Amino acid sequence: MHDAANASGCSARWDLFCTVVDNYGDAGVAWRLARELAHEHGIDVTLWIDEPRALARIAGVDPALASQRICGIDVRARRTWTPQAGIAEVVVEVLECGLPEGYVDLMSRTTPAPRWFVLEYLSAEPWVDDRHGLPSPHPATGLARRFWFPGFSARTGGLLREHDLVARRDGFLRDAAAQDALWRTLGITSLPSGLRVSLFCYADAPMLPLLDAWRDGAERVTCIVPQGVATERLHEWAQGAVPAIGAALVRGALTLQVVPFVPQERYDELLWACDFNFVRGEDSFVRGQWAARPFVWHVYPQDQGAHVAKLDAFLGRYASALPRDAAAAYRALAHGWNARGTASCIASAWSALMAHGDALRTHALSWAAHLQTLPELATSLVRASRFEV
Repeated sequence: MHDAANASGCSARWDLFCTVVDNYGDAGVAWRLARELAHEHGIDVTLWIDEPRALARIAGVDPALASQRICGIDVRARRTWTPQAGIAEVVVEVLECGLPEGYVDLMSRTTPAPRWFVLEYLSAEPWVDDRHGLPSPHPATGLARRFWFPGFSARTGGLLREHDLVARRDGFLRDAAAQDALWRTLGITSLPSGLRVSLFCYADAPMLPLLDAWRDGAERVTCIVPQGVATERLHEWAQGAVPAIGAALVRGALTLQVVPFVPQERYDELLWACDFNFVRGEDSFVRGQWAARPFVWHVYPQDQGAHVAKLDAFLGRYASALPRDAAAAYRALAHGWNARGTASCIASAWSALMAHGDALRTHALSWAAHLQTLPELATSLVRASRFEV
């Protein structure tokens, strides 16, 4: 238990509510937050989630059970909440998911009222700094809520980061046996020399031109794709010859490996073990940064291109410390990847970016070190739940 635990050793009950929109993004954030609250702050956590199946692969949750306890966390189907279940002292809407109507009504009749946080989506946009932590009364009941923004500055709530994350990452990279164990778990018995790339994206990513660029490139690339990711695009590129787990498809300079979906801890290791990572949404986006490896983010697509503003805001922060040519190449690939770039666009952007490999690797390390100086999201929430900050 760490410094955020209260002096008596007792802790308030927390209810986390999650509605799954982006499968592993929403559920992944909710599960990491729940685990950190329980394991590092000694908090009694219940996670109410509308789609428990979203946690089956990454957390070992049994989707057939409406209620279960796993890793010290009570996981319950959101639909099963009734007033008889009561309310918690601290309530968190994970990623603006809202609360059951009856839950809000019960809170309004409770004295003192629970501490209520609305955990917002992660954004690097500058307006986040000014809105983080602000109170906003619930329109129907007047209950106080606080909007909590993850972010990339000291004026936000920061990012989720377990206290030993960096030590585990660095220890893994020094431990050849641990790395071998990871590849065996993934069904990979032999890795060719060359660049190792993990690929986790949405179905609309321009995957085909990227795979073509790797196939036709001068450098050997092993592309590692979790099972079920962009399945139709992968089958289209492989002409139905997508390899089974434990097998490989070799075309030109590219070796394609499909691996099983694994728990979050193993996915972290995969990010650490690769030389370059394509990540998506919110959870893997954050973990890609903690991996201290070069990466490109596939933003969850939004209506009217709202996600482009999020991408540009992040690029403005992340790429600003890169050398000018490296920053231009990084922006070109990020924009092409998020705008369904053409084959020539993706191929040229990848080639240009790889010419700056040393600068990318150095920057990835310094960026991760910079993030360590910022607030930690779970800790900032716990402190705010107990003190006015």
